[in-house]
Amino acid sequence: MTFPSIRPRRLRLNPVLRKMVRENALSTNDLVYPMFISEGKNKKDGIPSMPGIYRQTIDHALNEIEEVIKLGIPAICLFGIPDGKDPEASSAFDQDGVIQVALTEIKKNFSEILVITDTCLCEYMNHGHCGIVMKNQVINDPSVELLAKVALSQARAGADIVAPSDMLDGRVEAIRWVLDNEGFEHIPIMSYAVKYASAFYGPFREAAQSAPAFGDRNSYQMDSANSREAIKEISLDVAEGADILMIKPALAYLDIVSKAKELTDIPVAAYNVSGEYAMIKAASDKGWIDERKIVTETLISIKRAGADIIFTYFAKEAARWIKEENGTL
Repeated sequence: MTFPSIRPRRLRLNPVLRKMVRENALSTNDLVYPMFISEGKNKKDGIPSMPGIYRQTIDHALNEIEEVIKLGIPAICLFGIPDGKDPEASSAFDQDGVIQVALTEIKKNFSEILVITDTCLCEYMNHGHCGIVMKNQVINDPSVELLAKVALSQARAGADIVAPSDMLDGRVEAIRWVLDNEGFEHIPIMSYAVKYASAFYGPFREAAQSAPAFGDRNSYQMDSANSREAIKEISLDVAEGADILMIKPALAYLDIVSKAKELTDIPVAAYNVSGEYAMIKAASDKGWIDERKIVTETLISIKRAGADIIFTYFAKEAARWIKEENGTL
């Protein structure tokens, strides 16, 4: 009887050895925690489809940010929920707007946290689209000018990174030009280079109150069937001056995360989005899955695909588990 001379199981039998030869590991330095900030004071509203996540005013958010810092999570991403919306998204670039005020308060209290701002218009438009609408169509170039204005207002208020998530053509170049000419050449742009028109965003739109009032976003967000187009979008954003690339969603598009990593030498981020979070939470609540094991496997898969940075609503849970495991998962 013959036996195999090459036995991969030799490296799996001992748990210490398994850890030593593990190819990928997740640390808190990989994580970004998204937060929804409302205007006003003393409001904290749970989001039914996203258990454990809240729309909250900055006074409550500061308490959670303190928790985030203690857990070792280095960065947060802010999404604003204004009281008023209009066709020009005027509150998006108001220096007294929800995000601008939040930035001031966060930096006053926690200078050590890295703050990324969502640079988009959908939460501030009364129609819920990511740009100026004429004849039921989002018009590109005037919307890009508006996005650059929003990015500048966020930089002035203290944003460490601006993150345009609109998928309109040319916005990275426009934002880079405005920031550079206004003395903010040091502020990085994290471009949502590849953002698919995805059903996985459903709970987020409930949280951010940003669902389109008519139509959909298929004319500017990408078709889920396309990967060559993703390469084109990545190449354009790199050429326009993006410092970090974002792929969104993560799990259904791990192939795109991998392509982005292969194509470029700048950091790649991936967004473990609201629908992915909601599905795991719902299945866990039913007792159908082991939440910790599923979340760990999910986040490691995103890391393995090539993501340097992972936006996830599971950041706090993951950070606690990482601490229990002495630094990495």
